Amino acid sequence: MKRREFLQLSFGTVAAAALSSRARAEAAPKEIRIGTQKGGYFPAVRQRHTVEDLFKPLGIEIKWIDFQFGPPLLEAINVGSVDFGYVGDSPPIFAQAAGARIRYVAAVKSDGTTQAIIVPQDSPIKTLADLRGKRIAFGKGSSAHNLLVAALEKAGIAWSDITPAPLAPADATAAFVKGSVDAWSIWDPYLSLAELKDHARVIAFDKDIHKPNAFYIAGSDFVEKYPALVARLNGVFASEGVWADQHHEEVARAQAEATGVDIEAVRRFVDRSNFRVVPVDDEVIRSQQAVADRFARLGLIPKPVKVSEIIWKWTPGS
Repeated sequence: MKRREFLQLSFGTVAAAALSSRARAEAAPKEIRIGTQKGGYFPAVRQRHTVEDLFKPLGIEIKWIDFQFGPPLLEAINVGSVDFGYVGDSPPIFAQAAGARIRYVAAVKSDGTTQAIIVPQDSPIKTLADLRGKRIAFGKGSSAHNLLVAALEKAGIAWSDITPAPLAPADATAAFVKGSVDAWSIWDPYLSLAELKDHARVIAFDKDIHKPNAFYIAGSDFVEKYPALVARLNGVFASEGVWADQHHEEVARAQAEATGVDIEAVRRFVDRSNFRVVPVDDEVIRSQQAVADRFARLGLIPKPVKVSEIIWKWTPGS
């Protein structure tokens, strides 16, 4: 073994031991409850058992809890029934404005291709400008809510110029298929399913409107009490993100098996996804603040919020 490789290995071993020591010193909990949503690389992560294996030496069990979308997941974190979870850009804004005790702990910088505004294939709607006066479905408080607001803003259409149809994904799917709504702002895998099964047509992806991000969120009390465990969670999901970016087929198969979603739709979703987990840097904070300001201007949140006030700084390797 080369000297540099030996030093790197030694340093890694010492760092891991130090982290384990800090985590134990924090009087670690018996379990960590992680909230996830349908899709993503989480089914593959669960199959690989990497999170469980990392925390088992500390005597900590991992409990996975699934949610249909972000707002109920963050409410669970707020009330203390979930410790750590993954959501899009809008849910934390609504949660912060409502006084939820949450912290941003890590981010995923999306490529902007896994969420879109769609219409039926034969719809006369061709551009964002054509959304004026239309009934549009979206998940209230979700990242799709932000996409719709930003898209209307870009097209010069007031929120009052459309008929909002706030619907959870399952209900919105039915409404879209029946023609009860004219358009739908939605994320993957529902987006991919609509494209493949219902021949939906995309009029704008996220990337055509703004630069989206997704986030790992933890409860404030959990972060304050167990900072080393939060760093460890971020680290393992970052490592799994690197693996997932290099193993799309494994990620797709795991997700299809876990969710029952058509494998072709899942492959489409996975192939246009980014799974890399990074610290919440200044660029991400500025982008997220723009989301918050957009909602405040429209009166969609009860008060303006300052995103930077609830950022927990993560230094990878710490």
